[in-house]
Amino acid sequence: MGRPMRAGEILLPSNLQQYLHAHIPLSAAMQVSVLELGMDFVHLAAPLAPNINHRETVFGGSASAVAILAAWSLLHVRMRAAGVDSRLVIQRNTMDYGLPIDGDFTARSSLAQPEQWGFFLRMLARKGKARIEVVSVLECAGTVVGKLSGEFVALGKSAKD
Repeated sequence: MGRPMRAGEILLPSNLQQYLHAHIPLSAAMQVSVLELGMDFVHLAAPLAPNINHRETVFGGSASAVAILAAWSLLHVRMRAAGVDSRLVIQRNTMDYGLPIDGDFTARSSLAQPEQWGFFLRMLARKGKARIEVVSVLECAGTVVGKLSGEFVALGKSAKD
């Protein structure tokens, strides 16, 4: 399973991918890979084959799962870099499926309002709970095929995340 992530540790794409596959087994089953990451984005990829439906396109649940995973991963990366331990959970989301996904696809996440990051961290420190919105854009063959908007909640300290 690899060693646990430490607070304050900057993640490399390979570290994040190993962490996701070990702690979120669905990501391994879906063959999700981490293409690149930074403090402002996480870019994931997934192949069509393990995520295919009866119409030979990506199953909607798989598209949504990869988009949520990209959004969650961005918060995970940012919080680890800031030295903040917490449990991250998704509270609600909306998913727009613009076009059928008929091949390998990617999800690129970003904060909906980057200027809210400081407020998010202060609320978490002060109240032990904070919310923030993250978006993920799905692409297939260079075309935007979907978009997720998700509200995530960070809850106090937890050794499980």
